[in-house]
Amino acid sequence: MINAISPWLLNTNSELNRLLPRPAIERTALDYRFNIYMMGDSCWLVASWPKGSRIAFRLAYSPGDEFNLKVKETADGLSVGGNCLLGKYQINIQLPSAERPVLRMTTSLVPVSPLLFPFWPRDIVPLGAADSDLLALGKVHVQQVGSRSGQLYFSLTRPSAGSVLYLQNLTALADYNQQTETSAANTVAGEWPEIGFALPPTIKNKPLEAGKAYVLSDAFVAFSQEVPANEPAMVKQYLDLLAAIYLALPRPETTYKPWPDILKKGLADLIDSPGCWSQVDGNHYFNAYVCDYATPPEIMVQLAVLLPLQDYAEWSGSTVEVIEKIRRGLPAFYDEKLGTILRWHPKLADQLEGEEEQKKPLTMDSWYLHHPLLNLSRLALKGDEIAKKLFLDSLEFSIKVAHHFKYQWPVFYKIDTLEVLKAETQPGKGGEKDVPGLYAHVMMQAWELTGKKRYLQEAEKAAQKLHGLGFELFYQANNTAFSAGALLRLYKATKKEQYKNLSYLCLANIFKNVQLWDCNYGHRQNVPSFFTLFPLSDAPYSAVYEEQEVFCAFHDYLRHAETEEIEPSVRLLMAEYIRYLSDRAVYYYPPMLPKEALQEKPKIGEVDPRLWIALEDLHDGWEQNGQVGQEVYGAGNAFGILPRHYMQVPDAGLMIYTDYPVYGFAPKKRPPVKFRLAGDGRITSRLMVVKTGDKLPDIEVIVKGQQEPLKGKPAKGGHLEFLVPGNAEVTIKF
Repeated sequence: MINAISPWLLNTNSELNRLLPRPAIERTALDYRFNIYMMGDSCWLVASWPKGSRIAFRLAYSPGDEFNLKVKETADGLSVGGNCLLGKYQINIQLPSAERPVLRMTTSLVPVSPLLFPFWPRDIVPLGAADSDLLALGKVHVQQVGSRSGQLYFSLTRPSAGSVLYLQNLTALADYNQQTETSAANTVAGEWPEIGFALPPTIKNKPLEAGKAYVLSDAFVAFSQEVPANEPAMVKQYLDLLAAIYLALPRPETTYKPWPDILKKGLADLIDSPGCWSQVDGNHYFNAYVCDYATPPEIMVQLAVLLPLQDYAEWSGSTVEVIEKIRRGLPAFYDEKLGTILRWHPKLADQLEGEEEQKKPLTMDSWYLHHPLLNLSRLALKGDEIAKKLFLDSLEFSIKVAHHFKYQWPVFYKIDTLEVLKAETQPGKGGEKDVPGLYAHVMMQAWELTGKKRYLQEAEKAAQKLHGLGFELFYQANNTAFSAGALLRLYKATKKEQYKNLSYLCLANIFKNVQLWDCNYGHRQNVPSFFTLFPLSDAPYSAVYEEQEVFCAFHDYLRHAETEEIEPSVRLLMAEYIRYLSDRAVYYYPPMLPKEALQEKPKIGEVDPRLWIALEDLHDGWEQNGQVGQEVYGAGNAFGILPRHYMQVPDAGLMIYTDYPVYGFAPKKRPPVKFRLAGDGRITSRLMVVKTGDKLPDIEVIVKGQQEPLKGKPAKGGHLEFLVPGNAEVTIKF
């Protein structure tokens, strides 16, 4: 079936076929042929597969004009430039090579006068075979949603040529967006065959300045000659193409953030701020949001903070009194009659007014049953007897619900009758599709805790329901990440390849929902956003709680994968998400943001710009942040980062920080310190020797395979900074 098309596409297809023998220039790279054509008001680059199929990329556009730009060959590609009615165009093209198998096309314009762009055409036209006027048929697997990556992943199915991942480096458009007060959201999309990137229209009468250069496009394209035959092949192809583009993409620099100091501020505000607390029956509970007294305490909120606090207490060897305060109140959430924990505190559940669908006493959001069970199981495996009892006593109910819904959960149901209250997220979209993976994780935890094979079998039954969901699997980011970890563990337990492939499916869904660009305009200027992850598939903002949990889940996945053969693209992308989260997570705290970037009257509770309690939500640059509220259950942010990225060497008066995860560090072993970094050796990570005593001793950092020790750079605070390749074995002598 061919979708309806415009006259412009028909004319472009016909004209390019007519011009086929007369390109302005032709080059070949990695068996692909690249031709440049000047066609009326557009300049095109046509890429041809070895088997003859073609796709055209619009490099420049000047409505009603006649292009006659000059083309020059360069060391790694082509340079196209010249004047037109709009001004002066400059186009730089880097052709793919064995070292960098990615096409890059960058277009800049210096306007001749102040310019408004009320319309701009999309820049990709699939042309089909060279000897036919039949348009190409294809399928779009992934496209940009909101302010996620400016990506388009599609396959050409007539003629069967292969697949393409197109990614627009939206970071490069910051000057355009700032000047025109436009957003880069929803700029890469379209319905087949009219697809690609289109500049956001300038509808606020904010023109581009005359005489100033603006980047109008910075596109990266990775090609494959394969049309994936099945879901696992599609997932691996997407991850491999994404990793190839990622390595070619200009990536922002990170900086060291002093997480020990940040944690101290956050812990003090968490404990001392009355707005973070409620009291019921003599027990203390965290509010979900600062000064949110209308909503009863939720068990998910208590555990979402308790687990990171426990991680920090174990790492630091200190007593964190607030942990015991929260633990004492957990049994109140258990319902003896139903045989399960409940979402809301039973004593206050009747106060719910139903202003939101899920805010009713016996309404259960499907993932809200399993997420607290998962955290209880993690506490139980650490030896917590209260958590162990609550977890084991609730397991039968959890299994009953899974069987009732046949391992395919709706959005909302009544916990007492299991009546479905809301079956689908949207009509025809199904329910919470990643909950089978979350349930499988709970069952894997139960198997580890009890050794009963019944739970392993339950995990396998649930995992089967993830087959065939493709890029629609993702409901909520943290649950999809937990699913990936459960499936990897299921693979390790059973040696069934399908579970490893399903774990990749979960990860591909996560990386589909990230932002591989820096929103450096409006309120987000100088506030890093590269590699941000969005909590829901259609969420308009990123959220601290989901990001922190994905961060921890990725650490866990890589730990389980340490001795396993997994895709290099997976190791690369997971480690890089962790690296960037460690850099930018501090900007969820209101004191790190300008006051004008904060919402004064959020949806829930209050926003106190002085508190080191994270905002739930960070938005596109033209929107204020904290519109939902200041999220107490996002307080695990610093408590999750510190224990995973700081290695203590107290006898030497120092800590070792890395922004990649590490394997093999033994905290009680005598010097020298040895460990191995995760990640990819083609990317450099940061290693900081952090001073905790009066002064640092003499330090020598040695990377296995390199003859000379690394040279460190003095850093603020008396620390010492080193740049180390990923996947390196490191020895530190002092």
